[in-house]
Amino acid sequence: MTQQSPEPLLDPARAPSLAGVERAAAKVAALLPRTPLLPLDIDGVTIWCKAECLQPVGAFKIRGAWHRLSDLTPEQAGAGVVGVSSGNHAQGVAWAAKRLGIKATIVMPSNAPAMKLAATRALGAEVVLYDRVTESRDAVATKLLEERGGTLVHAYGDPWIIEGQGTAGIEARAQMAERGIDGPDKVIACCGGGGLSAGLALACPDAEIVAVEPEGWDDVTRSLAAGEIVSVEDLAYPTECDALQTPETWPINFTVLQARGVRGVVVTREEVRHAMRVAFEKLHLVVEPGGAAALAAVLAGKVTPGKATLVTLSGGNVDPQKYAEILAGY
Repeated sequence: MTQQSPEPLLDPARAPSLAGVERAAAKVAALLPRTPLLPLDIDGVTIWCKAECLQPVGAFKIRGAWHRLSDLTPEQAGAGVVGVSSGNHAQGVAWAAKRLGIKATIVMPSNAPAMKLAATRALGAEVVLYDRVTESRDAVATKLLEERGGTLVHAYGDPWIIEGQGTAGIEARAQMAERGIDGPDKVIACCGGGGLSAGLALACPDAEIVAVEPEGWDDVTRSLAAGEIVSVEDLAYPTECDALQTPETWPINFTVLQARGVRGVVVTREEVRHAMRVAFEKLHLVVEPGGAAALAAVLAGKVTPGKATLVTLSGGNVDPQKYAEILAGY
C-alpha cells in the first residue's frame, strides 16, 4: 500500500511538508471527488467556502485518515490502528480502515454526539469511551497500544494527518485558478488541535492563515499569543463545537503554525449559531457548530476578508434535533 520508498514516509517523527501535502492530494484525488468551492457575498465582498461537510463521512477528516492508513506497511496494517477523536476523525479513520481491511479502534469521549458514535460503529470500528473531563484520551490510547499493538492515528499530532488535511487547500487553489483567481490570499480555518490549520498553512504558503476556535477551547489561540503550548483551562467548559474540543495542540502542529505566523481568533456560541443559519439559508448546506466556526469569525467581523478568502466549512455531522433548534433560533 506504500506508494513510495518507505523510509521517508514511515518515520512518525518526520516533519510534514508541502511535498507531502501534494503527494496526499494525488492520493485523495484518485479516491474522492473534489468538494465544492462556493461563493458567498458578505457586505459586498465575496468569500469562498470549501464545503467539506459534503465528504462521505461529513467532514474533512477523511483526507488525513486516508493518507495515513494507505501508507501503512502490510505488517502495520495487519496489527490495526488506534485513533483518538471527538467524532469526525473517528469516522474518517473507520471509513479508511473499512475500505483497506484494517481493524480500527477509536478512543472517543462518552459525551460525543450520539450520531457520531453510531456512525463510527456502523463503519465497523470498535469504540472505546473515556471521560473528557477526568481522563486523558492519549493515555487511554497508549494503554490500548501497549496491550494490543498497532499504530496510533492521532487526530492532529501526526505528519500524515496534517498533510492529508492540507489537501483541501490544494483543491481550493486549483478551483480558484479555474475561476481566474490568483489565491487564496487569506485562509480561515476551523481549529481544534490544529491539524487542518497546519495542513492549510503548508498547502497555501503565500496566504495569511487564521485559526478559529470556540470560546473556552481557545488553547491554540492562547498558545500562539504566548509563544508556547498551553492547555485548555477548563475541560468542563460547555460548547456546542464538540468537533473542536481538544485539550491542547501538539508540537508538530504548533511548529508549523508558529513558523507561518498563524494567528488565532475566538468565536462565541451565538456567532457560531448565526453562521450555521447563514450556511443553511445562503448556501443550502448543513454545517455543524464546529464546522461553522471559521465562517462565524468572518460574519462577526473578527476577521476581515481579503481579495480571495478561503473559508472552511469543515463538517456537517450534527444531531438533527440540535440542528433544528439552532435553525429555529432557540
